[in-house]
Amino acid sequence: MKTILFCGGGSAGHVIPNVAIIDELKDNFKCVYMGTEGIEKDICKQNNIEFYECNTPKLVRGKIFVNLTLPFKLFKSVGHATEILNEIKPDLIFSKGGYASVPAVMAAKKRNIPVITHESDIKPGLATKFISKRCKKVLTSFPQTAKMFKNGIYTGSPMRMKIFGADRLKAMEKFKLDFRPTVIVLGGGSGSKVINENIRAIANKICRDYNLIHICGKNNIVSSNIYGYRQIEFTDDMGEVYSCADAAVSRCGSNAAFELIALKIPTLFIPLENSASRGDQVENAEYFKNSGLCEILREKDLSPETLYSGIIKTLNDSKIKAALNASDVKCGNNSIKTEVLRTIRQQF
Repeated sequence: MKTILFCGGGSAGHVIPNVAIIDELKDNFKCVYMGTEGIEKDICKQNNIEFYECNTPKLVRGKIFVNLTLPFKLFKSVGHATEILNEIKPDLIFSKGGYASVPAVMAAKKRNIPVITHESDIKPGLATKFISKRCKKVLTSFPQTAKMFKNGIYTGSPMRMKIFGADRLKAMEKFKLDFRPTVIVLGGGSGSKVINENIRAIANKICRDYNLIHICGKNNIVSSNIYGYRQIEFTDDMGEVYSCADAAVSRCGSNAAFELIALKIPTLFIPLENSASRGDQVENAEYFKNSGLCEILREKDLSPETLYSGIIKTLNDSKIKAALNASDVKCGNNSIKTEVLRTIRQQF
């Protein structure tokens, strides 16, 4: 059985898509993972994926002196990654980007192991730009992103298949919802303080007419007796939550955005934009807004009043619903799997 090494980490947005592709390939390939001791290690453990830890330095945006030792640390990480590759001897490396993917890709080049990477955002991140020439193929979620690379191929976004087809009535019963429309609120993998604060300021007002499922992040649940308001720290089964949704409020990380749009859920995106962000969520949101598929509320304009009015507008916007119904955005797993199989066949 041939072996595929997956890498990428630093956030759930780099790891969950890898898990989605591993689910597609694990019956025919040995799938293992290389990453840091961060969130990818925990997610792999939860999904029974064999994991190899490789400490990797991270570029800190806007802090020149902090980054001065980066080349030396990266050299050491590549050496460690090479030792891991010598041990597991993968036939292919599949990278989902992020700083955690760099050592494995650099080590693979030295050993002539083919690499495929996948870029989720409309504009490629620094890691993708850095490793792209070392890859056989750069797969992309957005069509125009593929045109930025000589080896670019548009496949669409990887998605967990279990988000599709969940039983709405069972999920409503689990979350103790009545038959009013339901709004779901997603703040990203660790929750969003600013979204949490603003949604709680209007939760009572929303729940006069709607149910509200709020995924607020670990240790962020607060005491509440508002009828119809359900708080969840984190869930491994987003399909249950999505199945209840008549509208959503969400950050605009690419993976969540593509899931919401593929599921035809009208969404008010509040893209992350701060000094630690390169602006990718804003660009993602504007792409979908220009296609008529969502509403956007910029964080600088966020208040309880603008959030409430944005939710009501999104719930009742017939143009967005029509655009979503006509949209051809779909799961990219089959296209990604095809490119993986082609690349492995070409090696033998």
